[in-house]
Amino acid sequence: MGRESRGIQSIEVGGTLLQALARSGEPMMLRDLAREAGLPPAKAHPYLVSFSRIGLIEQDATTGRYEIGPLALELGLISLRRLSAVRIATPKIAELAGAIDHAVSLAVWGTNGPTVVRLEEPSHAVHIVMRVGSIMALLETATGRAFAAFLPPKTVKAALESGLDHLGVGYNPKRAPKSPKVAEMLAEVRAQGLARAIGDPLPGVNAFAAPVFDHAGHVALVITAMGPAGTFDAGWQSPLATRLRACAAEISKQLGHGTVQP
Repeated sequence: MGRESRGIQSIEVGGTLLQALARSGEPMMLRDLAREAGLPPAKAHPYLVSFSRIGLIEQDATTGRYEIGPLALELGLISLRRLSAVRIATPKIAELAGAIDHAVSLAVWGTNGPTVVRLEEPSHAVHIVMRVGSIMALLETATGRAFAAFLPPKTVKAALESGLDHLGVGYNPKRAPKSPKVAEMLAEVRAQGLARAIGDPLPGVNAFAAPVFDHAGHVALVITAMGPAGTFDAGWQSPLATRLRACAAEISKQLGHGTVQP
């Protein structure tokens, strides 16, 4: 069995309990939950204790029934927000791509960093290395910089220290911004509301990237427009930059960003 296929059997066994609870959709007694998962109650109980400790499930002190815990609910809400954001943004980027006649992508913050989930191509052929599923380098691409500028600093620091940035498209250690320059670069992104890449990492191709925020002010998505340097106006106040900012702002508004909370 290859290295990529190896897993932890005990987690997979415990996962059957979570799957059974999800299928039920309501609180369950230990014996019923164990039966649905195909496990003896004595074997199921230690898993439930561990899941309770990390918040994946919780037990009602009165009835003794197990139900979905706060961590599971939080993970579900994050997934729903992300799916909602992508669903709302998809027709918007298609409209933007048609208006500017340049490629436009949609990226989310994934396990390995900025991850492309949608790509609208222009009417004319353009050479881009980005495709759906691509991981973008955090500091060397416009997409990555837009995330880096608006994500919590601890998230960015952890990603860089873990080496996630090295996995991304556009990463080149010889061109990677040095520490003193990074803060300046990200401050410019925040000031302009856009990240910009001019002929780098792909020679002859310019790009702008704009963050999209959710109701809590967190970065939900990044929209990136890219095209040949000869036709892609990379001026901060260019019509293209203005359209991209407006598109990102409109999606943010639909996600509840800027609304007054009760």
